[in-house]
Amino acid sequence: MNAKQARRPSNRGPQSIPSLLVISAAFVSGFCIMTIEMLGARIMAPYFGGSLSVWGSILTVFMLALACGYLIGGKLSARQPSLFNYAFFFLAAAALSLPIIFFADEIMRPIFLAIEDPRYGSLLASLFLYFLPTTILGMISPYSVRLLVENSDHSGQKAGLLFFVSTIGSAAGTLGTSFYLVLWFEVNEIVFGTAGALALIGAVLMVAGIRRGQADGA
Repeated sequence: MNAKQARRPSNRGPQSIPSLLVISAAFVSGFCIMTIEMLGARIMAPYFGGSLSVWGSILTVFMLALACGYLIGGKLSARQPSLFNYAFFFLAAAALSLPIIFFADEIMRPIFLAIEDPRYGSLLASLFLYFLPTTILGMISPYSVRLLVENSDHSGQKAGLLFFVSTIGSAAGTLGTSFYLVLWFEVNEIVFGTAGALALIGAVLMVAGIRRGQADGA
């Protein structure tokens, strides 16, 4: 090895991260994002209808929330990324999804009464219902990349793989929700199942983080 190669920064990331676990978590997050998004219009329909403008409001809020999540997740991933923090994203997203089940009417009713135009009413309601959980879910993708990247030479390959898996999860969530889940379950049951899946992944990641910490300390 020459002097130039010795000085080359390795940009190594966290070691001993179970790749399959992170990839599976990315798939679940993509699935859950689209499940909630697909149910958004049905949740809001009793107050604002199911028009194109309502769908436009929901899509806008989801895109803005994901953009914020990507930015925040990227910044956090540069600060000693760990499975504990990664697990927290899933647990927080699960907790922030629960108001969609328990407080949707309480959130939408005053907005419906105060704002006559359903376009702006649905936009505001979407912000209150979906922005926070979707932002947290958006943080998962860049953080996943950082967890798996071991050196800068493979960063593009890892990023491509994770975004591929996450997008496949989103496609599965879109078709699975619109083709099957809405036929088999009530909307609140689907959202509750989504929150449960996120919480389960978070718990698994937390356990994996504890085991990894014990192995590193041994």
